[in-house]
Amino acid sequence: MRYHGAVRPLAALAALLLAACSTGPESSTTALTFPTNFDDVQQSFESPDPIVTLQGGMSTQAVTGIKYATRSPSELLDLYVPTTGKGPFPIVLWIHGGGWRSGSRTLPSNSAQLALVKSGFAVASIDYRLSQQAIFPAQIQDVKAAVRWLRANASSYNLDPARVGAWGASAGGHLAALLGTSSGAASLTDLSLGNAMYSDKVSAVVDFFGPVTFRAMDGQLASNGCKPYAGVGHAAASSPPSLLVGAPINSVPALVNAADPRSYLGAGDAAMLIQHGTKDCQVPHQQSIGLQSAFGKKVKPGTVTYQSMAGYTHGDKRFYTTANVAQVISFLKANM
Repeated sequence: MRYHGAVRPLAALAALLLAACSTGPESSTTALTFPTNFDDVQQSFESPDPIVTLQGGMSTQAVTGIKYATRSPSELLDLYVPTTGKGPFPIVLWIHGGGWRSGSRTLPSNSAQLALVKSGFAVASIDYRLSQQAIFPAQIQDVKAAVRWLRANASSYNLDPARVGAWGASAGGHLAALLGTSSGAASLTDLSLGNAMYSDKVSAVVDFFGPVTFRAMDGQLASNGCKPYAGVGHAAASSPPSLLVGAPINSVPALVNAADPRSYLGAGDAAMLIQHGTKDCQVPHQQSIGLQSAFGKKVKPGTVTYQSMAGYTHGDKRFYTTANVAQVISFLKANM
């Protein structure tokens, strides 16, 4: 078992994206055609011949392999900009999951991202340094650097630098939430990554089942009747949170607290939509409940919405139904 991201591998579209990037490490631009029925798209990509689904659909300009910083080869993003509408387009930063140790920007499309582009959002799907490359706070430093790069280069891609949001699931949800609460936090910011004069602030965050308080997870999972994560629990040295901070989580409480989005809550934080399944046996739903509670006490009332998803498991595909994605998009439109 491992933390799952918001992105499910879609082999056919991934191949199309890789072909677009095949000219080398520099960024390239191509036009992709996406289907318009977002409930059917995931099923069609699992069929033997999904290419037919791409015909006659919507288009987006795809600019791939953009370097948003130069510290690591991992600091790349792929940008998807609508080809219809005048713009400038609001931006949603898409942060992949994978337990901070796996995952990639290059498998970016599911029904959620397609719906975002159709609804007039540009989508920036990012890579960031994984835990085997660098420990925390490198991951959030990269996320913040990507936001600054998008603002610095907004005019080149018809983007609106005043309307930036973020969406992530699992480990990506954690980073999205942390981004939303820690704007300007010096301890989580590395301005040497570039574009230091630009803000890393986002106005809206969507957090799907992200961890918050690492040291509480084992007890919460036990109270939910779940087995220890991977048979050993999150406190083990081999767990994703321990690998993130470079040591067993109970041995470095200060660093674990620094990774907790609640540590930075204050007036002016991003509006937040949190969804978490009640049957999640990897990241217990109490993690999101705790974030909601702390958010409500320290931030303007009404700026956080927590939705308990009855019976949903970790990475449950029902998070990405047309109806739920439409609800998320309505939230983003209202808060960006």
